[in-house]
Amino acid sequence: MKSQIKSALVRRSIALPKKLVDEAKSVAPSEIGENFNRLVIIALENFTARRKKRAFEEIMNQMGSDPEILNECRIIKKEFLKTEKDGLNVDD
Repeated sequence: MKSQIKSALVRRSIALPKKLVDEAKSVAPSEIGENFNRLVIIALENFTARRKKRAFEEIMNQMGSDPEILNECRIIKKEFLKTEKDGLNVDD
């Protein structure tokens, strides 16, 4: 009896509109060739990366408008202002 080894691959059967498949193939990088599986992997990787980037940007925007964070940034800026020219020979 064969021992079962868990695969790192997930197999799915999907139905896609022919027009979408043809269009995706027409704009796919030449190194993909006719490897539609590779094209789908690249498309899902790009989709995932864009979604993660968008989520990160939304969090940063929320932080940028958070009154507590803005106040803390003002405090830090004020504290560092006095050391800004520290060590420079600048005649005032």
